[in-house]
Amino acid sequence: MASRSSIEWTEVTWNPIAGCTILSPGCTNCYAMRMAARLAAMGQDKYQGTTRKSGGRAKWTGRINVVDAALDEPRTWKAGRLVFVNSMSDLFHEDVPPEAIRRVFATMSATPQHTYQVLTKRADRLLELSSELPWPRNVWMGVSVENADYAWRVDRLRRTGAKTRFLSLEPLLGPFHDLNLDGIDWVIVGGESGPGARPMDPDWVRSIRDQCIAARVAFHFKQWGGVVKKRSGRIIDGRTWDEMPNGR
Repeated sequence: MASRSSIEWTEVTWNPIAGCTILSPGCTNCYAMRMAARLAAMGQDKYQGTTRKSGGRAKWTGRINVVDAALDEPRTWKAGRLVFVNSMSDLFHEDVPPEAIRRVFATMSATPQHTYQVLTKRADRLLELSSELPWPRNVWMGVSVENADYAWRVDRLRRTGAKTRFLSLEPLLGPFHDLNLDGIDWVIVGGESGPGARPMDPDWVRSIRDQCIAARVAFHFKQWGGVVKKRSGRIIDGRTWDEMPNGR
């Protein structure tokens, strides 16, 4: 089932796939690892075997669980929703079968009343499969990029067939002094939150905001983060930034 989401830039999450592996520095304190362990302990089959305890913390095992019954779930929703796809996995993970990816895209194509937000760190596989997938206008495709060392993911995204492209610079772990925003419609920025949260320099955020303004790209500031993110809030220079692409 879809779950109402507290994520500021979406309404609900849809997770037909569960499980992942750590890929790059932005994954170190992934909230989904902690959540998957908690849900498995509560008896939810979808998350069984996806995490293990290491050093007292939940870590991905690399197991990927595809829930066939959930792949078509949005077809039963009548009212349009803003849907974050696979908040508990990565749709383009190397162990997600291509057929499962195609079924997710088929469901998204068949339900134009919804707007889908797909986010991946596996930009190479995204580009590899792009030509085999339909790209309806209700699918927004994004890549997660935590610092300038992984800016190449943005180049891969630009070469896909997605009509709306976005960046999630969260957790933001370093500056982006010259972010190429050609072909990008939306940028989300956020600090890391939860146990072990790494600090974010406010000037990194201001620089990205100003680059978005100059390029006329929608900018969304999600959070300052920290161990308890509610304490630090999401106001920058006296205001919140909740811009969305496509006039939403």
